[in-house]
Amino acid sequence: MSIKFLDPTYQSDLTDFKYAPRLKSFKDSVVAIISNGKRGTVPFFDCLETELKQRHQVAEVVRITKSNYSTPADNLLLNDTERWNAMISGIGD
Repeated sequence: MSIKFLDPTYQSDLTDFKYAPRLKSFKDSVVAIISNGKRGTVPFFDCLETELKQRHQVAEVVRITKSNYSTPADNLLLNDTERWNAMISGIGD
């Protein structure tokens, strides 16, 4: 029996890819936090939200919890993305 190795890298040409511009400041911005839903994320993201609001004057933190930690976020959860200025994807146990 032989072993097959798969290469998970993306093969398409990325020359047209452009990074989103960096925020100069978080002040008055909307930041989304997408959690994988594991129990250890709740207290961490509570603290992160407090820091973002108090230290960086973030106007709003949108908290989203995925329905299944091992899959991408549901499309319904991502309907609000157009008004976000930044997004944090978080995992935890």
